[in-house]
Amino acid sequence: MNKRNSDDFLFKKIKDKNATIGIIGLGYVGLPLVIRFCEEGFKVLGFDIDPGKIKKLNKGGSYIKHIPSVTIKRFVNEGIFSSTSDMARLKEPDALIVCVPTPLTDKREPDMQYVENTAKEIAKHLRKGQLVSLESTTYPGTTEELLLPLFQEKGLKVGKDFFLVFSPEREDPGRKDFTTKTTPKIVGGMTEKCLEIGAALYSKIVNKVVKVSSPRAAEMTKLLENIYRSVNIALINELKMLCNRMDIDIWEVIEAAKTKPFGFEAFYPGPGLGGHCIPVDPFYLTWKAREYDFATRFIELAGEINTSMPYYVVEKAGWVLNERGRALKGSKIIVLGVAYKKDVDDQRESPALRIIHLLKKRGANVVYNDPYVPVCAGHRHYPDINMKSVELTEEALKGADMALLATDHTSYDYALIERHAQCILDTRNAFRKNKINSRKVYRA
Repeated sequence: MNKRNSDDFLFKKIKDKNATIGIIGLGYVGLPLVIRFCEEGFKVLGFDIDPGKIKKLNKGGSYIKHIPSVTIKRFVNEGIFSSTSDMARLKEPDALIVCVPTPLTDKREPDMQYVENTAKEIAKHLRKGQLVSLESTTYPGTTEELLLPLFQEKGLKVGKDFFLVFSPEREDPGRKDFTTKTTPKIVGGMTEKCLEIGAALYSKIVNKVVKVSSPRAAEMTKLLENIYRSVNIALINELKMLCNRMDIDIWEVIEAAKTKPFGFEAFYPGPGLGGHCIPVDPFYLTWKAREYDFATRFIELAGEINTSMPYYVVEKAGWVLNERGRALKGSKIIVLGVAYKKDVDDQRESPALRIIHLLKKRGANVVYNDPYVPVCAGHRHYPDINMKSVELTEEALKGADMALLATDHTSYDYALIERHAQCILDTRNAFRKNKINSRKVYRA
């Protein structure tokens, strides 16, 4: 194909919804994209290295709580969705969207192995006329410095033979007021033609596409969004600890401040940050900034504060038990919620994991309940956690020295918990929000 034909052919396939879409990484980001493209009538081929996921998806099953199996099954039965672990099939789709993890190493540096390995696989099979979009959150320069050289090794030219964009994911698992369709999509292309084709593709599944000047600008946009939240959450967490010493109710203060109609946005304290994005992404920029001899002091300070919050919660648990004549060591504690936020099954970077780990290290006997997470195990930073959710019964609550609320699931019967628990440490202000005021409830 010559340049003009390459452009026109892909544009036409996208316009007519005849393009096959390849989604690489079928987790909390990739699977919602699968659904959106299928809803619009595109044929989708999913890729994942987990054979268990592939098997379940091809049978029409979902492994993510808020994505119903009936939706997956419908598209499988219609013949527009299938999944595979065979990376040789990467040459089949017209557009490849990369949604693989970008965690941190133990030294808080970017762990790029998943992006790099995926890029190498794509490079092996890349053909003329394909669009590649990276959605995984990463440091500015990844698309240009890591992906582009790999893709051009065989002589293919970006913007002519293939097209490359960065379009950051903006998924918020379990959220109902904004969906994949209604959340604007940022797109930055390596060339103007890359940008046009990337925007054309995403405009088929989202209501609004926002074009930026380059992949680096798109990569930085995503980091800004998450750093903004991380810094403000750290601020409110620090104020929470100060207010605790000053005997001031931080939640009362926040609600009062919210009455100002301008210049204030409410952020809320908690037991620490969770999810894949906010606890991780700011450190990608911190790491990259060193290359430019620049120290990102706000980001690093916010990270220190947010990372310290599970320690604060455990210290507060020890203080509460001491007030009640008990030592933390040897006490039985039931942790309520191990998902990183309410009403989802996502445990990635959940502060509850660190809290459980610390409690166990200090000699507590820990069990947990989470209606969304029947098994809590397999976390690489917490090999000591291998547990099953216990039933939240009157006996379980009475048999524990403390109920520690880490995740404020809507389905919890807060009145029942208050009635039967010996004492409660509430890290989310959930009992107050449910109009339960009790001497049994302490806040952390």
